[in-house]
Amino acid sequence: MNVLKNYLDVKEEVRLALENNQPVVALESTIISHGMPYPQNVEMAKKVEAIIRSEGAVPATIAIMDGKIKIGLTDEDLEVFAKSKEVAKVSRRDFASIIAKKTLGATTVASTMMCAEMAGIKFFVTGGIGGVHRGYEQTLDVSADLEELAQTNVNVICAGAKAILDLPRTMEFLETKGVPVVGYQTEVLPAFYTRTSNIKLPLSVQSVDELAAMIHVKEDLSLKGGVLVANPIPEEDSLDEAYINQIIDQAIEQSFKDGISGKDTTPYLLKTIVEQTKGKSLEANLALVYNNAKVGAKLAVAYQKLI
Repeated sequence: MNVLKNYLDVKEEVRLALENNQPVVALESTIISHGMPYPQNVEMAKKVEAIIRSEGAVPATIAIMDGKIKIGLTDEDLEVFAKSKEVAKVSRRDFASIIAKKTLGATTVASTMMCAEMAGIKFFVTGGIGGVHRGYEQTLDVSADLEELAQTNVNVICAGAKAILDLPRTMEFLETKGVPVVGYQTEVLPAFYTRTSNIKLPLSVQSVDELAAMIHVKEDLSLKGGVLVANPIPEEDSLDEAYINQIIDQAIEQSFKDGISGKDTTPYLLKTIVEQTKGKSLEANLALVYNNAKVGAKLAVAYQKLI
């Protein structure tokens, strides 16, 4: 642990919260550097942190900078990540390399989970997780997020897996790995831009207290891995299912034609979808992230009361 401390740069606000057993919620940085354009990315990041604070928890946006794992970013750090064109998208595979090179690295769902666990943070809010990509038969493309959920003890609050993915196969993968996928006030998997899908969830809760109790029991039993909390986008912000699915299908087809693969796929598709929806998908993305932040902070607060 002493060696690990050499790599962790924990913001004072976060350090004090952890030392005093206050609820802390981790946030990723890929959504800032690769998910949204400037200045919306800065506005989003600051608003998400403000929402978490308003619910009684402390936000910790995570990134890699100057050979350190930053657990909580200053406003100056945030501006660097929001504006720089030289930020690597870092998952488990790239993690040690980016730290050793002392270059800028934005953490994905997988690497944010890793960092949160290193720092002792149990809750992490994101937009949507990665998963099994469409066309898996040809590409074998599966996001590292899924393996991380199976092995890293951090609870992830999201609006489901990104709608650009093969959702049934993503759920099958999570089931095989024993990852609990819990619908928050829903019995079906939300599909990121939309509230529903045709995939029924095995677990559902109506309150954060019920969810916190389940996570507490999981901790007591030392069960490995995270809990995935599927929290639907608010009804007023949800996009029409047929409309967005048609645009997603077109974007995926174009990505194949353009030879896009690997970790470039998701940023390419999200950017194309924003363009094709004339910004409507970005507005939906922002709304679901804010909603996840609210629920994630409430959950962290509820859990802290049990320990």
